[in-house]
Amino acid sequence: MRFEELEINSKIIRAVTDMGFEEATPIQAKAIPVVLSGVDVIGQAQTGTGKTAAFGIPMLERIDPKDKHLQAIVLCPTRELAIQVADEIRKLAKFMHSIKVLPIYGGQDIVKQIRSLKSGVQIMIGTPGRVMDHMRRKTVKFNQVKMVVLDEADEMLNMGFREDIETILEKVPEERQTVLFSATMPKPIMESAGKYQKDAQTVKVVRKELTVQNIEQYYFEVSPKSKEEVLSRLIDIYNPNLSIIFCNTKRQVDELVSALKGRGYFAEGLHGDMKQQQRDRVMNSFRNGRTDILVATDVAARGIDVDNVDIVFNYDLPQDEEYYVHRIGRTGRAGKNGLAFSFVVGREVYKLKDIMRYCKTKVTMRKVPSLNDVANTKMNKIFDEITQIIEDEDLSSISRMIEERIYDEDYTAMDMAAALIKMMMGTNDSVELPDYGEFGNTGAKDGMVRLFINIGKNQKVRPGDILGAIAGESGIPGKLVGTIDMYDKYTFVEVPEEHAREVLIAMKNAKIKGKSISIEPANRK
Repeated sequence: MRFEELEINSKIIRAVTDMGFEEATPIQAKAIPVVLSGVDVIGQAQTGTGKTAAFGIPMLERIDPKDKHLQAIVLCPTRELAIQVADEIRKLAKFMHSIKVLPIYGGQDIVKQIRSLKSGVQIMIGTPGRVMDHMRRKTVKFNQVKMVVLDEADEMLNMGFREDIETILEKVPEERQTVLFSATMPKPIMESAGKYQKDAQTVKVVRKELTVQNIEQYYFEVSPKSKEEVLSRLIDIYNPNLSIIFCNTKRQVDELVSALKGRGYFAEGLHGDMKQQQRDRVMNSFRNGRTDILVATDVAARGIDVDNVDIVFNYDLPQDEEYYVHRIGRTGRAGKNGLAFSFVVGREVYKLKDIMRYCKTKVTMRKVPSLNDVANTKMNKIFDEITQIIEDEDLSSISRMIEERIYDEDYTAMDMAAALIKMMMGTNDSVELPDYGEFGNTGAKDGMVRLFINIGKNQKVRPGDILGAIAGESGIPGKLVGTIDMYDKYTFVEVPEEHAREVLIAMKNAKIKGKSISIEPANRK
């Protein structure tokens, strides 16, 4: 359905067109007419479906631009979502010049917020805590409010905002329109809806699948120590314009950002310990494309809605299966294809299988790209650029300069071309990961690989020490380790073929009883 068919203000249609949208999303097509009718509404839709416009457009229709009093409130669970919603509504109101939209949230200077409120604000988007602060200070008046929206109501209830919401709604005139949007509809939501709303109409747009079909999902079996290197190789090969990397801890975010910057990437982090000013700066930089890579925790990333993310990396597998759905849903939006890469360490492969069952999707294993793969990709991109320049540009003057130079020097045009391509490819700071390929006959049982370790009985090492080191470093269950044959100066141990490479990588720099070891396939042919 086109926006013109929704009978909305021509100025809003102009703004929507300016934003690059022609047709309404399913939730917009269903919700806008119902919300415009003035009744209370319960909307069920996932993040990324366009629900902000679904309530934002009818909200703007109801605002009297000549009245400078507060007329509409949107409550959001997080600062990031409040900022995002405010930005979206401002874009929709681009040609409605007398309408002022203000996001209010904790961490921002409250004096500035008070000053803005006094100057006249018709639409306020805020987190419940900061709205309560203004209520206590009596810096906001609700007597002219005619519309209230609870955005991501399920999250607000999960975060313990129920009492705050009730307190706020008590101060809003009863003759208001209350619109509630939620991704899920658990019992507490339905109870709250009955409390806050009158004869609410339900509008549902629920995805049949938990993951979007146009997202290709792959995983790589890696060791903890090789994650950074593997990530760098994937970024170099795929060269995404924008990518999001998810980590499970704030510490990991900080460490990874530092490492990526050290490798020359434009990366920034986002987590709960950062000051609001920092978070705003990071998100603006990412939205504007000045930052290519956003490294974030799940909590900090909630509410972030950027349409043109090419790849999502699960640097750490999420603790909860549902988080996986939320994470990879950041890519493959607006009909575009997306990529999702997950790093799996040892026994985490079982967690990934749980995720696949939950999501009813297939995540395919891929081999870690080699340094040659990275070099070839860079080379091909350079050749493509060179070919384009040859076709589009007049190179005659430069050709003459090269001819004159090589005439006087002891090198050829081929030498010069090779040197220039080498210069364009840059230096290679990557670390070569061992590539063991096919292990051949190592003297092990079928389905197993026999490994040689240069440590034995003379070093007072027991089979349990070997078993513990392999299980501890690689993460594979100890019960999967096969026969351990110990000799005076060395040991042979059998591991499943599917985990052999993983064990070799994990044990590469390991120590057993404080002693550095060397490990390799036995009797490789």
